[in-house]
Amino acid sequence: MREIILDTETTGLRPSEGHKVIEIAAIEVVDFIPTGKTYQQFINPKRDVPQISTDVHGLTYEFLMDKPAFQEIADSFINFIGNDPIVAHNVDFDVGFLNHELRECGLPILKNKKIDTVTIAREKFPGQSVSLDALCKRLSIDNTQREKHSAVIDTELLAKVYIELLDARELSLDLDVTKKQSSSQTSFDISQIQNRDLPSRLTEDEKIAHAKFVETLGDKAIWKKIKNE
Repeated sequence: MREIILDTETTGLRPSEGHKVIEIAAIEVVDFIPTGKTYQQFINPKRDVPQISTDVHGLTYEFLMDKPAFQEIADSFINFIGNDPIVAHNVDFDVGFLNHELRECGLPILKNKKIDTVTIAREKFPGQSVSLDALCKRLSIDNTQREKHSAVIDTELLAKVYIELLDARELSLDLDVTKKQSSSQTSFDISQIQNRDLPSRLTEDEKIAHAKFVETLGDKAIWKKIKNE
């Protein structure tokens, strides 16, 4: 099963107020195992970036002004996402912004299945903080590199959080081992040896001596007593 771990950074909180996406990052996960395939893009919003937003993610318009506009990267982004489920922390926020951008470009909106790690975390830890930092701490995931919000760092952390939230780490390891075993050239079918007669290690003289011993026991042999009982 292919899933996309996604995060965005924006100029503000509401696309309806003219705010724009300024960074997209995504990680491909198959059967809860990151494949190493990623997508990342800074985007020119063609508007200012309020200081209150810069304080959160560290991105300024001066940094973004020479980056491509959303319509220039839309096709490559859609090709990476495909039709697979999108996993994000507060997924409606990210997908809502992206669909607003796609509409403005005259492109079809994302209709992928949405998986919200906030909802999953609230069900697993009711009444507790479910911020990404809080979840990293609770699940013993190192987030010391996260000094500011970064779409790239946040997707990497979220992939680990998602796997832990679903208790899928052990499953992913089992799947990985199974794949390795199935491709191994040294694997064998145990049924091939279950009914095989093993060669006797007794010499002929030992066999004759054993037969005479059994004969002298007669009805005193323990296996005959058990059978008669």
